[in-house]
Amino acid sequence: MKKHNFSAGPSILPASVMERASEAIKELDGIGLSLIEISHRSKEFIAIMDKAQALALELTGLTDKGYQALFLQGGASTQFLMAAINLMKTKAGYINTGAWSDKAIKEAKRYGEVVEIASSKDQNFNYIPKGAEIPSNLDYLHITTNNTIFGTQFHHLPETNVPLIADMSSDIFSREIDYSAFDLFYAGAQKNMGPAGTTLVIVKDSLLEQMNKDVPSMLSYAIHADKGSMFNTPPVFAIYTSMLTLEWLKGQGGIKAIEKHNTTKAQLIYDEIDRNTAFEGFAAKEDRSFMNATFNLAEGVDGTLFDKLWNQTDISGLKGHRSVGGYRASIYNALPLASVHQLVEVMQQFEKSI
Repeated sequence: MKKHNFSAGPSILPASVMERASEAIKELDGIGLSLIEISHRSKEFIAIMDKAQALALELTGLTDKGYQALFLQGGASTQFLMAAINLMKTKAGYINTGAWSDKAIKEAKRYGEVVEIASSKDQNFNYIPKGAEIPSNLDYLHITTNNTIFGTQFHHLPETNVPLIADMSSDIFSREIDYSAFDLFYAGAQKNMGPAGTTLVIVKDSLLEQMNKDVPSMLSYAIHADKGSMFNTPPVFAIYTSMLTLEWLKGQGGIKAIEKHNTTKAQLIYDEIDRNTAFEGFAAKEDRSFMNATFNLAEGVDGTLFDKLWNQTDISGLKGHRSVGGYRASIYNALPLASVHQLVEVMQQFEKSI
């Protein structure tokens, strides 16, 4: 029996995806070769890449709307500098909502002036800053839509007339959102889409035309787009497994259906956090993430027994990040409702024991 996986990433994948991916490692679709043995130039892998890109655009509602889907390498951390080196001409704006925003800002400062439009650092990033005035002379505005460490999420996108860029690594494909509001967004696969090893970038064609030209080849969105994500050898297993996950998501009813499922899971865990006298939530209620529920022990409560209980009941990955402490329940798309029920039961059991 598999454990209840609340890991923040790499994270849980659907069982059917795991099964098909493991079969493909042995042999891909009866062709007599493993997925990881075939050429990335073969017709079999080209079909996989084409389907993965098409599904990414379909699920985000961007098919035939002037966007391209790229599967690249280096994780979101490489995107922090790619976004800046391709888009920064003089000045860019960033809304700082946590550790990943901090890292993106650090990379962007190498290529131009960075304006920190707003920040929630004053309260250890437990809220999303709102109402900030966004200058119209920025090359772009960058946000992190969901903050894995601190458990906050943008529930309303900032209004701006400059290109909007987003790191969506931990909430892509999890909820209905106007993806066309973004000119470029990216996500490491290892939360809601697949294993670590590939990064999805969806970019507007019109933005590609405006990008800086004097960019190293491996860091150029334009070159990767022109080569169909095959400028160099792509991570075939990660892309194939991402394709399977996107197929699974479509089969569940798409983003509208999975959002309903995710909302049910989030409501269940947050209701228990707010009801249970042994715990208290970390993030501001109006900004709580539907992907990462962060919570701490109430003042004076010893968590030794709680740690023992959740470990004994096959719950995994619940420890919070060192920046916040406490606990973090990551409730990504593939996490079943039964796992959340198990966690809630343990929390209630612990409350009765103190």
